[in-house]
Amino acid sequence: MRRKEREVTDLNRILQVLGECKVCRLALSDENAPYVVPLSFGYELNGGSLTLYFHCAANGKKTDLIKKCPNAGFETDNFRELVTAEKACGYSAKYSSVIGWGNVKTVDDNSEKLKGLLLIMRHYTGKSDFSIPNTSLGSVCVVKLTAKEFTCKENL
Repeated sequence: MRRKEREVTDLNRILQVLGECKVCRLALSDENAPYVVPLSFGYELNGGSLTLYFHCAANGKKTDLIKKCPNAGFETDNFRELVTAEKACGYSAKYSSVIGWGNVKTVDDNSEKLKGLLLIMRHYTGKSDFSIPNTSLGSVCVVKLTAKEFTCKENL
């Protein structure tokens, strides 16, 4: 990271930043160019390992690309405020962001699907006591990204 003074290493603060983010952009490899898609997400941190869960359609370009190449990147951010200046090159922004990369795959196990869906619901509602019947889990696609590396950066 070039701007070391903006790097966030405190895992609790990284979780706060993730909690404030509403959209995660998943970057997949498509033959000639990256394919980036915005998604709703849930997450958990176990030790130093970050796992992101996404709910999506079971069929389509995204799932086709995941099957072809499990390497993926992600980005999520909060734009907080425009910082104005006298000259255009002096403008800046106040922001927080988390980016990283790892392996992505569709989740087949119903218990892990349930876990991922409940993490997504907790992220957006603050609650995790939802009941999701097993019959619904069979028709839902949940994608999991296990981040091998991630960084957080802020300009507050």
